[in-house]
Amino acid sequence: MELAAVGFHRLVIDALNHSLAGRGEPVIYLSGPDGCGRTHLLLGQCAAAERQGLKCTYVPLGDIGRLAPAMLEGLEGLDLIAIDDVHRIAGNADWEHSVFALFNRCRERGARLLFSADRGPAALSLGLPDLHSRLAWGLTLAVQPLDDEGRLQLLQSLARRRALALPEEVARYLLDRSPRHPSALDGAIERLDRASLAEQRRLTIPFVRDQLGL
Repeated sequence: MELAAVGFHRLVIDALNHSLAGRGEPVIYLSGPDGCGRTHLLLGQCAAAERQGLKCTYVPLGDIGRLAPAMLEGLEGLDLIAIDDVHRIAGNADWEHSVFALFNRCRERGARLLFSADRGPAALSLGLPDLHSRLAWGLTLAVQPLDDEGRLQLLQSLARRRALALPEEVARYLLDRSPRHPSALDGAIERLDRASLAEQRRLTIPFVRDQLGL
C-alpha cells in the first residue's frame, strides 16, 4: 500500500517509512479520533513490511472480546508488530500486563512496535503505570481526520491493494454517496472487488450503483 498517497500528514508518513527502513524510531504511537485512518496506516505498514520480506502481524485490540492475551506470546520474534486500538485494553489487567511484557521483549529483541489509539499515551486510563511509561517512550504522532481529497486517495489506495482498477470518476461517485468512515469505504471496495471478480466486470458508475444500491 502506498502510504505516501493517501492524504496523511507528511510527518506521519515519513516517520513510519523511516522506522520500517530501520532509520527511525523503533516504537511509534499514533493517536487520533475514530475514522481518521489509523487502522489503514497500520495495515499499510504491515503490507509494506511484507513487500520487503519482513515478518509482521496486525493485532486488532478492538476485538479483545474474541482474543486472548496469550496471543501476544512469541510475537517479539517478528520484525514488526502493529497493535491497533490500544485504548480498548485500559482497565483490563491481563491485557495490560501482556502488552507490557511484549513491549519489553520487543525492546530486547529489536522488534519494531507500532501502536494506535484514540488518545495520547498520557490520556489512557491504564491501571499499570509502567505501561504508561513504555507507550510514551517512542515517537507519538497525531493523525488528523481525512478531508474529502484524502478519502478519495484512500479509496484508490484500497483498490490498488486488491489490484482493482478504480477510475477517479467512479471513486468520486462512490465517495459522494456512501458513508465516509474508512472502515465503510474499505467494506465498499471489498464488496465491489468480489462482485467484479464474480461477474468479470470493470468498475463503472452503473455497476457500482447496482452493486451497492447507491
